[in-house]
Amino acid sequence: SSVQTIGEEQIQNPYTELLVLKGHQDIVRFLVQIDDCRFASAGDDGIVFLWNAQTGEKLFELHGHTQKITAIAPFSSSDVSEEKIHLIITASADRTVIVWDCISGRQVQKVSCFHSTVKCLTVLQRLDVWLSGGSDLCVWNQKLDLLCKTSHLTDAGISALVELPKNCVAAAVGKELVIFRLSASNSGSEGWNVLEVKRLVDHQDNILSLVSVNDLTFVTGSHVGELIVWDALDWTKQAPECNFWDSSLHPDVQPEIKLSQSPNETSVQHLTSDEECVFAAVGKGIYVYNLQMKRVIACQRTAHDSSVLHIEKLPNRQLISCSEDGSVRIWELREKQQLPAETVPTGFFNMWGFGRANKQANQAAKKMQENTPMYFLELVGDLIGHSSAVQMFLYFGELGLATCSADHLIILWKDGERESSLRSLTLFQKLAQNGDLQLRL
Repeated sequence: SSVQTIGEEQIQNPYTELLVLKGHQDIVRFLVQIDDCRFASAGDDGIVFLWNAQTGEKLFELHGHTQKITAIAPFSSSDVSEEKIHLIITASADRTVIVWDCISGRQVQKVSCFHSTVKCLTVLQRLDVWLSGGSDLCVWNQKLDLLCKTSHLTDAGISALVELPKNCVAAAVGKELVIFRLSASNSGSEGWNVLEVKRLVDHQDNILSLVSVNDLTFVTGSHVGELIVWDALDWTKQAPECNFWDSSLHPDVQPEIKLSQSPNETSVQHLTSDEECVFAAVGKGIYVYNLQMKRVIACQRTAHDSSVLHIEKLPNRQLISCSEDGSVRIWELREKQQLPAETVPTGFFNMWGFGRANKQANQAAKKMQENTPMYFLELVGDLIGHSSAVQMFLYFGELGLATCSADHLIILWKDGERESSLRSLTLFQKLAQNGDLQLRL
């Protein structure tokens, strides 16, 4: 199916104003939120910028890395006076990690003891520690003192981390999912141990995305379109899903129902979730997988012209996606009022199986499908401003949306009506202060 288009009259799209933020000299790959109105950006130029999300003002330009930044994470804690301290930690291909103070813009600590590039960072807020993933897993305190580390895992290393209950984390290491447990050492309050407790080898290809749904569930997605829902407590599979594009793995699959011969078009690039659904960026498309029904309830197979790199669910029933094609699109998840003209494609994240042996199961599934509500994704906004791949974005509620791109730019998308009202209010207040306007109660 062809990509949906939307005309110039985008009635449901509030983002009619934009601010272009310049400063980076190379691809901007990361945006992280610091607080309600500040965020940091980083990318291949090795520089970190701190910005005001309301005004677009550049607050700090942080220099310390000599190569591209590979991971970034925010961290907040309280000092003795209970004042909140906002920090960010950055990792680089120069094999260093730096902690920055967001108030002063200064380096708090720098560590250069890594044998390989750190590819991912995560903060365990409850334990007040950081984790860095590369060829091994390291545990750090706020001052970047190394508390403990694993032995060398693989040359490929850890590509993604997600926090699990009971002081555990799941690490993506190629095709494997490795579960580690952190425990406090008996020798002292600062002593920690990290122990590998399980290896899950259910994926057929490299795991690209991990997301925690809640304390009971997390989800992983792979390069060949596999999506697996896991129990976060005992690490068993709750629902294994596969697109069955590879007929050699499933000889009973009929050729006409294969989605694609190219794994790039079925690659699960990014996952996000709420308590009810998992939202998957798969190839050029978007899929909404309901955790209770254990099936896809809505999809847009060609949401963009190129791969979808990032997807987020907004507080309302809207989704935002961005792509290698340079576009940012807003979707609304709506319930179909009539019988669906186009059902969810058979074979993608399919629960029901194929072949004659499954005919009865398929009929039962079809009956269940008819009795359950179906949804569709409607395109309600198309934000055109970047000239190259949009890597990711941050949603700031009333303050708007921040996007970063391979065109070296960051764009703040603003609600035009809100900004116009704020300008009118500011003008009104200035006139009143100058005595040019008589205020009446």
